[in-house]
Amino acid sequence: MHATALDFVTRALSAEDVEGLRVLEVGSYDVNGSVRPYVESLRPAEYLGIDQSEGPRVDRVMDCLDMVDELGAETFDVVISTEMLEHVRNWQASIEALIDMVCLGALLVITTRSPGFPYHAYPEDHWRYTVEQMRQIIEGAGLEVLMLEPDPDPGVFVKARKPEDWTGFNYDAWSAIEPTKPS
Repeated sequence: MHATALDFVTRALSAEDVEGLRVLEVGSYDVNGSVRPYVESLRPAEYLGIDQSEGPRVDRVMDCLDMVDELGAETFDVVISTEMLEHVRNWQASIEALIDMVCLGALLVITTRSPGFPYHAYPEDHWRYTVEQMRQIIEGAGLEVLMLEPDPDPGVFVKARKPEDWTGFNYDAWSAIEPTKPS
C-alpha cells in the first residue's frame, strides 16, 4: 500500500460514509499496508475483504469476477479497491463487477497506478490509468465523480457515488479508453 493511497482513503471516507454500513474491500491482501484498520475504526456494520489469494486481511478467497454471483449484486454500501485494478487481466469486467456490488446511492473508492509507475509483477501487472481515463470510465459507468485526483507516486484516486436513479453502463463511452501497459 502506498502511503499516498492510504492518505487518500482517510480523506475520502469519514464516519458519515461508513458507520453502520456494509463495506467490501476487493483486493484486500495486505502486501505492504492496508486501509482496513482505518475503515474499521469508522465502525461499519460489516467489513468483508476478498482477494484471489489467501493471506493477511483476506476474509474470503474469490476472484473479483465471481463476487456478484457469490455475494449478490448491489449488496454493499461502500466498495473499496486499492492498488488492484492494475493487476487484473480484464479491466472492463473488473470495474463493472466493482460497480455491480455497490448499492444505489452508495460509494465506490478506487486507487490504482498511472503511466510512469514501474512494472511490479505481484501477482501480475497489466494496466496504467490516467486521471482522464478514470474520469471517462467512472462517468461512462453512470456514476457521479465526487473526488478524482492524481497521485504523485504516480497513480489516480477516485471516490464516486452510484446514483439512486442509476440506469446502467454506457459501454460506448468505454470503447475508446485504452489504459497503457506498464513499462
